[in-house]
Parts: sequence; structure tokens; C-alpha cells
Amino acid sequence: MPEVNVEINGRKYRMACEEGQQQHLIGLAERFDAYVEQLKGVVGEIGDNRLTVMVGIAVVDDLAEAERRIKALESEVVVLTRAGQEVAAEIEALEESLAKKLDDAARAIEGVADVLDDMAPVPQG
Repeated sequence: MPEVNVEINGRKYRMACEEGQQQHLIGLAERFDAYVEQLKGVVGEIGDNRLTVMVGIAVVDDLAEAERRIKALESEVVVLTRAGQEVAAEIEALEESLAKKLDDAARAIEGVADVLDDMAPVPQG
């Protein structure tokens, strides 16, 4: 199992990860460290344990907000999918109606053509 070195709050940590996940783990550690540095800028030096807990809570808060937004977007997708299905059904009904009207018009034109054919003088030769 590969290992990577990450730095959080000025301290180095050796961490194991799955093969191919090294850069991902380094990126996560960098993001976590950015939270630590941001919070330190707000509250100052408050001790590693307390700082880590506060950052963990901030990260979980961001996660909860992201989950809430995902649920809202999923609801929107359901609404839009239903609307799309309704529009598709409406279009299909309009196409069927138009096809019927075109068929009726074609029959009417054929009827007129038949009448005209019957009325045409027969050529004498």
C-alpha cells in the first residue's frame, strides 16, 4: 500500500492510501490544511486538538450544506423530468392530431380530384 507525506498545521504526517490515490490524498490534506489556516486566522492558536475538532465540524458543515443542495437539485431534476415527459406527450398528441388532419385533408383533396376527373370532358378523336 503506497504512503504519502502530508502537512497539516505545520506538522508532517505519513499516511497510507490505495494505489493510484496518492495525489487525491495529498489534495484532500491540502484542502484540510487550508481550513486549519483559515480558522487559525480567525481564532488564533487554540491548541491542536481543539483546532482539529473545530475544522472537522466546519468541514462536516460544508458537507451537510452540499448534501442539502444535492437533494434540492435532485428534486428539481424530478420536476424537470416530469415536465419534459409531459411536453413530450403533448408533442406526440399534437403530431398525431396533425397527422390525422393531414390525412383528412388528403382524402378531401382526393375526393375533389375524383369529382374533377368525373366532370372532365372525354376527348373525341
